[in-house]
Amino acid sequence: MNILAIGDVVSDKGCEFLRQTLPGFKKVKGIDFTIANGENSAVGNGINPVSAKFLFDSGVDFITTGNHVFRRKEVYEFLDERADIIRPANYHSENPGRGWAKVDLGFTQVAVINLAGRVYMSEADNPFDTADRILAEIDCKTVLVDFHAEATAEKAALAYYLDGRVSAVFGTHTHVQTSDAKVLPGGTGFITDLGMTGVKESVIGVAPELSIKHIRTGMPVRFDAADGACMLNGCIFEIDEKTGRCLGAESVIIE
Repeated sequence: MNILAIGDVVSDKGCEFLRQTLPGFKKVKGIDFTIANGENSAVGNGINPVSAKFLFDSGVDFITTGNHVFRRKEVYEFLDERADIIRPANYHSENPGRGWAKVDLGFTQVAVINLAGRVYMSEADNPFDTADRILAEIDCKTVLVDFHAEATAEKAALAYYLDGRVSAVFGTHTHVQTSDAKVLPGGTGFITDLGMTGVKESVIGVAPELSIKHIRTGMPVRFDAADGACMLNGCIFEIDEKTGRCLGAESVIIE
């Protein structure tokens, strides 16, 4: 089984590029299940029902999110209603939505867990302990983890902690794809960060001049999305659905 995980989709340009490229790419690569991080898919940051439905209509089967998930109030009810979009499981239990879900593909079942890091991030429960609690409830072989975190070390530590217990761990949030897609010794696929789907000539999706102004002067700036040619970043994990073990991990860059 081939699973495609797509890095943070940024604004309308990222959404449109995904729609242009994803259907054909899935056919060429024989993709059985597609996950995308959609927490930046709405224009102006966050995610809303319109941007989420756009991703689904474009060929995404499941959406994960991160620290911007609650930025748009109009998505709260959507998160409660849908089983194919989740928010970090280690956020407060009274927050809208759920932190993991199981999907029936017909020939197999896949569980997806969303976790948030704690290093340089907003406050969240311990992701290691949260993963342990969820894994005790899951009864299917294939388990995927989107770890939305800032620090490379925290992402790698969680991946090794879960090695042999989940099928793949992929990092999101930094919007810069890392060159370390691999299978860990226990059979878990891992990449530190998937990257992003959005404008190439940008500062993690933002117009460069705006990021420069904010970082150089420290003044508040509205981070408008950049404009121009786009790319899609992600990773393909080949999973043995009988055992849940990852057989291969291949990073993806589409321009």
